[in-house]
Amino acid sequence: MIKDFLDIGMFATACLFLLAGFPVAFTLAGTALIFAALGFFFGVFDFSFFGALPSRVFGNAMWNEVLLAVPLFVFMGVMLERSRVAEELLDSMGMLFGTMRGGLGISVAIVGALLAASTGIVGATVVTMGLLSLPTMLKRGYSPSLASGTICAAGTLGQIIPPSIVLVLLGDQISNAYIDAQRTLGNWSPEPVSVGDLFAGALLPGLMLVGMYILYQFLVAWLKPEGSPAIPAEEINADGLWKRILHALVPPIVLIIAVLGSILSGIATPTEAAAVGAVGSILLAGLRVNETEGRPIYLAGLSLIVLIVLARTMDLRISRDEIPASDMVGIVIAVIACLSLAWGLVSSVFKLMATKVEGSGIPVMKEVMRSTMEISSMVFVILIGASVFSLVFRGLGGDDFVHEILSGLPGGAFGAMIAVMAVMFILGFFLDFIEITFVVVPIVAPVLLMMDLNPVWLGVMMAMNLQTSFLTPPFGFALFYLRGVAPPQVTTMHIYKGVVPFVIIQIIGLIILSLFPELATWLPKVIFG
Repeated sequence: MIKDFLDIGMFATACLFLLAGFPVAFTLAGTALIFAALGFFFGVFDFSFFGALPSRVFGNAMWNEVLLAVPLFVFMGVMLERSRVAEELLDSMGMLFGTMRGGLGISVAIVGALLAASTGIVGATVVTMGLLSLPTMLKRGYSPSLASGTICAAGTLGQIIPPSIVLVLLGDQISNAYIDAQRTLGNWSPEPVSVGDLFAGALLPGLMLVGMYILYQFLVAWLKPEGSPAIPAEEINADGLWKRILHALVPPIVLIIAVLGSILSGIATPTEAAAVGAVGSILLAGLRVNETEGRPIYLAGLSLIVLIVLARTMDLRISRDEIPASDMVGIVIAVIACLSLAWGLVSSVFKLMATKVEGSGIPVMKEVMRSTMEISSMVFVILIGASVFSLVFRGLGGDDFVHEILSGLPGGAFGAMIAVMAVMFILGFFLDFIEITFVVVPIVAPVLLMMDLNPVWLGVMMAMNLQTSFLTPPFGFALFYLRGVAPPQVTTMHIYKGVVPFVIIQIIGLIILSLFPELATWLPKVIFG
């Protein structure tokens, strides 16, 4: 009984400290140490549990190849956010769809999906689109609530559309939980669950959400045309429109295909694909900040594609006794492509060092590196704090306590799943997705997976649930991001009112995914067998 009280008190205390504004990593670790001392005082906790901490930290974080993708994807997202890709995409899509009612809302949804697939950083996407699209939509007569809700919802697509930081972190946690669950059930050689599985599983649900957002824009334009008017055709500059659209769309789409395609086709692991994305983002940013003398960058981009194709189709190993002539030709081409790629990268880096960030005077490259270091450090320090928290929680018998609660719920696995989704949804009002992923998922996922739930479906359900919590008033993070950059005529109530329909859409999407798990499981089976 004392253990159960300590488990509940430990979780509640951590939430209270987080709401009070204390740093996340130190809150998790400090709360764990306090309750470890209380458990030792009452004779229900053994400090020898901490002997497992070094191996957990180094094994789960420092030596974890999967988590190397996190700083690489963060770098890719920050680099693209600094290189004005979003601005050009929004401008081009606005001109393409603006002449139809609801066209600007549709363009924001499409750009949100493209930015999600290329940057995956919710805060940056919401802020960027809030700065660029919100004034334009208001100027064109859009309802402030509709414009605010559209931008917030489109900005959160980075949570579910791969490559997503959330899916990388969830994939690592779900993989560990699945192995633990299978070993508990007596299966000592389970089929592994990878981040690539979650990427493939989240693709169709993510696209389904984009389609539902666009459908909602059509519906609003039909029911309330005065709230989402069209841009007069004479105001659209049609000269060279398709050229501008291709200029805005082709580079990020090529980068998305290179990153996602290399993962889904089996050419590269998510970590290797993240490295491809980081290299591609440097080339694209170098081209965007200064398109003069772009030949080395174009050649480097072509070389990157050539290298991906060669890696898929040929054996490029040189440490062999006999190398066939065809492979030797491929090796020579690969060497030339590597040199061309290096030339383009050096050219891009020099451009990015010579270009200053507006308002700060700091070189773009330096600013991107600093932001990447700050975000990545935050993620890994939270991971270490969460490792201490989960270690003490398990030492106090918390995993058994959670198992008893979930197993005793009516409805079996489905009832347990609904309870966990509800708890995660509520926690999403107060906690960031990183905290929920590192603290809640390791506790509840093994229990759910022992109930024979599909791990890929479970991971995608959790990711979509976390995305919904980003939108939900009054504490949704996306709402605060937009509130910080919204003009004075857009009130907080406008934002709250605007996101309610999109929260309902998200919940409908969750219900559809829960009723049809094949939306998440079909594509991984087709791609990975």
